[in-house]
Amino acid sequence: MKRLPVQYRPDALDDIDAIFFYILEASQSFQTARQFTERLIARCDRIGNAPSGGAARPDLGPGIRMVPFEHHAVILYREAETAIDIVNVFYRGRDYRAIMTNKP
Repeated sequence: MKRLPVQYRPDALDDIDAIFFYILEASQSFQTARQFTERLIARCDRIGNAPSGGAARPDLGPGIRMVPFEHHAVILYREAETAIDIVNVFYRGRDYRAIMTNKP
């Protein structure tokens, strides 16, 4: 299978920023927050290597797939013809089902 480039939807970028600041506040460590978000982004980028590898989650939206990340987050993405769209990243028990089902 061909590797697909990964792009981030605005909501996903906002989620990653919020995760960074949450970890920064909780840990009081810039390095800890930066390292976690760097690993998270690296995991998102690897989705392009196996676009169909995530669990299909049609209940969360058309074409949505989900992969876990380090037992603390889930990454939601959609495979398009030419790229992977990272749709959202949910951290630490955020109710992604409720959020996704209430999206326009």
